[in-house]
Amino acid sequence: MIYTLTFNPAIDYTLFADKFNIGEINRSKSELIHFGGKGINVSLILKELGISSTALGFIAGFTGEAIKNGIACDEIKPDFIELENGNSRINVKIRSGVETDINANGPEISKNDIEKLFKKLNTLNEGDYLILAGSIPSSLPQNIYEKILEHLNNKNINFVVDAEKNLLLNTLKYKPFLIKPNINELEDIFSVTITNKAEALKYAHRLSDLGAKNVLVSMGGEGAVLLNENKNEHQTYAVGTVFKNSVGAGDSMVAGFIAGYIQKGDYSYALKLGAAAGGATACSDGLATKEEILNLL
Repeated sequence: MIYTLTFNPAIDYTLFADKFNIGEINRSKSELIHFGGKGINVSLILKELGISSTALGFIAGFTGEAIKNGIACDEIKPDFIELENGNSRINVKIRSGVETDINANGPEISKNDIEKLFKKLNTLNEGDYLILAGSIPSSLPQNIYEKILEHLNNKNINFVVDAEKNLLLNTLKYKPFLIKPNINELEDIFSVTITNKAEALKYAHRLSDLGAKNVLVSMGGEGAVLLNENKNEHQTYAVGTVFKNSVGAGDSMVAGFIAGYIQKGDYSYALKLGAAAGGATACSDGLATKEEILNLL
C-alpha cells in the first residue's frame, strides 16, 4: 500500500485573468478549484495511473470536510485526523501572464494530534510506501520528518521524501527509498550553482553517499536526472508543449516515478513515466489526466 502524508491540505482556488492590477477591482475570465497539498497531489496522480493510495494528514472545519469528500474515490482512501479548531486552508492562485500565489497558514496542530498521527503510522507494514512531501506548518516540530522515519525505521518501509534542505538532509541516515530535490533545492543544499546534468548527478552522488537509495533531481526545462540505488545514472529531457502551471509538477513527477517502478520494477521506465507526469501537469491548468500523461510518455 502507498500512503501519502499532507500536513497542511488546502483548497486551491485558481483564477485566470487577462490582466491583474494591484489596488484595483479585477475580474477573472475563469476559475478552477483543486483539492491539494503536495501529498494529496501525489495521491491524485497515482489515481490517474491506476495506483491506489491512502491519504494521511490533518484537516479542519468545513473546508477540511470538503477536501476529504473531494478526493475520496475507489483509488484514494482519505484517512485524515480531524482537528477540533480552525479550518483547512484556501490558497488563492492568480494566473495572468505570471503566477501569483497567496497561501494561507492553516490550523494549529496539537501534540495530541501528532500522537494520533503516529498511531496511524504504526499500522504500516513491511514493503509499504510512505510519501512525505512539502513544508512543515509552524505548529509542528521542524524535525517531524526525521521523527517519523526514526519511529518506523525497523519496519522496512519505502520512504519517499520531497522536502527542502535540512528537512531532507536529516532523513538520509534512515536510507529513504527515494528523494526528489529540484535543481534549486540541490543548489541550496550544497551552496553551489549547477549548470548542467553532469553537475546535478555529481551532487546526486553526494546525497547517495549520505544514505539516499535513489536520487531524482527535477531540472525544469532541462528535464531530470536519476541516480539509482545501484549507482547507475539516468537522464531524461523535458517533455510537453506550452508551459502553463508549476503547481503540482514536482508532485506529479514523484507519483509517476513510483507508479512506474511499482508497475515494472525498472528505473529507466520509472524516470520516463515520472517525467511524463510532471510535464503533463506543467502543461495543464491543473493536475494532469491519465490521457495527458500517456500521450507524453
